[in-house]
Amino acid sequence: MRPVAALLLCTALALGLAGCGKKGAPEAPGPGNRIIYPRTYPTE
Repeated sequence: MRPVAALLLCTALALGLAGCGKKGAPEAPGPGNRIIYPRTYPTE
C-alpha cells in the first residue's frame, strides 16, 4: 500500500508542476514605445 501511495503522491506533484507557466511567445514588458533594451526580445 505504501508504494502505491508514494506513486500517487509523486504523480500529483508532477501534474501540478506541469500546469505552471505561461503559454505562448514571451513579450517585452511595458508599452512598445518605452522599451529601451538595446536588443530584440527573443521570440521562443
